[in-house]
Amino acid sequence: MKKIFLIFGVFVITLFFAQKSENFYEISYNSICCGPPSTSPVMSYIESFQKKNKGKTVEVFKQSGLGREGEFKLFIGIDALSKSQKSKFLKGLEAAVNSQNSAKNQSSDGTVNFNSQPVKKESLKQINNLTIYKKEKVK
Repeated sequence: MKKIFLIFGVFVITLFFAQKSENFYEISYNSICCGPPSTSPVMSYIESFQKKNKGKTVEVFKQSGLGREGEFKLFIGIDALSKSQKSKFLKGLEAAVNSQNSAKNQSSDGTVNFNSQPVKKESLKQINNLTIYKKEKVK
């Protein structure tokens, strides 16, 4: 049992020291009745932004286990971007979230909330269930 805790501790420490960003923007996925909405619009925007700005990486972490229906949060780190790229990225990200919310079914689809105030890296260390987000392929 001690070995498991030791391995877990090393993993968590490695995860947080590997982070390059100091500021993260939070996007929360909430449910109304049938589970949270898809991350596809946001992740598609992030991927297209990264392709346009070659070499500029965007870190994405996921906090899961926030509710009965699978609610979760994404934390997006963009410190590797220049000031003008950050501004463009945040405007585009907010537009992607707003378009996803406006296109949802009001009676059954959950909402996506974007917090424009950054969360510090130190605060992320206190969060449970935080993992590196990997886009799941739909079959």
